[in-house]
Amino acid sequence: MKLPEDAMMLYSFINTKLRDCYPSLDALCEDMGVEKSFVVQKLKTVGFEYNPAKNRFW
Repeated sequence: MKLPEDAMMLYSFINTKLRDCYPSLDALCEDMGVEKSFVVQKLKTVGFEYNPAKNRFW
């Protein structure tokens, strides 16, 4: 699946998927065939970090 290129759209997309479908970022990335490091780095550029305890970026 192609991820949104815009960082803010990616933030919304990933958090929605984490909330509705996946127990962790690792599970999401494995299932969707995307690199976790890409997602983390892209969202870090706009100030978001992944919180595994809450299973979301904030």
